[in-house]
Amino acid sequence: MKEVLIIYYSQTGQLLDILENMARKIKGDDVTISYYEIIPEPVYEFPWKQEKFYDSFPESFLQIPDKFHPPKETILKKKYDLVILGYQVWFLTPSIPVNSFLKSRYASQILKDTPVITVLACRNMWIQAQEKMKRLLTDVGANLVGHIALVDKHINHVSVITISHWMFSGRKDRYLGIFPKPGVSDRDIREAERFGPPIKSALTSNNFKDLQNTIVKLGGVKINPFLVMTDKRGNILFSKWANLIIKKGGPGNPKRLKWITLFKYYLLFAIWVIAPIVFIVFLLTYLPSFKQRKTDKAYYASVALKEN
Repeated sequence: MKEVLIIYYSQTGQLLDILENMARKIKGDDVTISYYEIIPEPVYEFPWKQEKFYDSFPESFLQIPDKFHPPKETILKKKYDLVILGYQVWFLTPSIPVNSFLKSRYASQILKDTPVITVLACRNMWIQAQEKMKRLLTDVGANLVGHIALVDKHINHVSVITISHWMFSGRKDRYLGIFPKPGVSDRDIREAERFGPPIKSALTSNNFKDLQNTIVKLGGVKINPFLVMTDKRGNILFSKWANLIIKKGGPGNPKRLKWITLFKYYLLFAIWVIAPIVFIVFLLTYLPSFKQRKTDKAYYASVALKEN
């Protein structure tokens, strides 16, 4: 009998739908699946209030853990053959609830010496968040054997508009009746079940060596070189902002909120003004850096972790 644990935090329910669709093709035939939902204390309400969303930036980016409901004893006492970890990306970083779990003693207890597959659903930029995830898993002794990233496939500026509509209204519909639906497409959510059979095969054979290659062939990870560059530069700038704002006090502090407002407007400026300029630079340097970009694509599509 193979025991699989799905650990997740899904604020909107989108990620849980993806995980459940995958699980349908994994369970059965001597494979049982359990779930552990990470529930933060207090919960992050959805839809977001704009002030609350932007005020969560410093703690998100700096990976400062917070309180959450611990796993039940029945989960902590069991040794799992595979853990599937579903997470969201907040400010180019694994979300606070998932980060909090991975920095707790429970993570090591559950994940040490255990094969782990990470699954994320986000707007588009996830590369550096996954690099941070790799380090967190390494810190608790987990064995990352697979990664799936499902994203909003619409162009960057369209997805900015649609995801903002969803986040702050709570409605996953066509904004103004003309924009596409936000988030991962219904088709991609439904077809996430295709990852189930190769995962189950690797699990039952105790051989995860080629699993990531199979996931990539199935379209589970697609690397956009422009977003790789944007993600890296965004992390550098976010680091400066986060370290500045965190010194102004805790969440809700009036002095801090003034800087949060400035960060909000900077972010909008970066998306609508700086990003197009960066894209032009990307195009101009594409051929000279083609070889390096090819190397980067292969690395970021893998489960390997470079040494710092």
